Amino acid sequence: MTNGQLDIALRAARLFDHLIIGVYAGPGRKFLFTVEERIHMVRQAIAHAPNISVISYDSLTVECARRTGAQAIVRGLRVISDFEHEFQMALMSRELAPDIDFVCLMTSIEHTYLSSSIVKEIALLGGDVSPFVPPHVVDALRRRLETLGKDGEDKVNVISLKDG
Repeated sequence: MTNGQLDIALRAARLFDHLIIGVYAGPGRKFLFTVEERIHMVRQAIAHAPNISVISYDSLTVECARRTGAQAIVRGLRVISDFEHEFQMALMSRELAPDIDFVCLMTSIEHTYLSSSIVKEIALLGGDVSPFVPPHVVDALRRRLETLGKDGEDKVNVISLKDG
């Protein structure tokens, strides 16, 4: 969990009586941590927020929302390309689940450049990620990358920081 994701979650928790953070456990993405590890890290990050719970899911997000009785899905927006992607996903999800609304929160300005892929790449290349993630995530990243060694590159979607 990045500080940007945490910011969106805490702000959304102020808007809703209860917020459920869904941690995706399905195929199709490279994950550096197991779903159980990711849930644990999110729970640590939001421990001080009594109206937030964390679950995993491996289905369509709208199906997860339906199963939990959610009335809305909250998404964070950082840049214009996020808007285009989220807009398309919201319209498709609206077709699948017209009873569920979508709420997009703009990230706080200090997190606009932040993504989990960039944070993982910085950590993989030995950089300091402490300004971007909670302290327990810094430790978890360091430990995981130490155990993976060179195989860590296969678990991280590399953006282009090596070349820039």
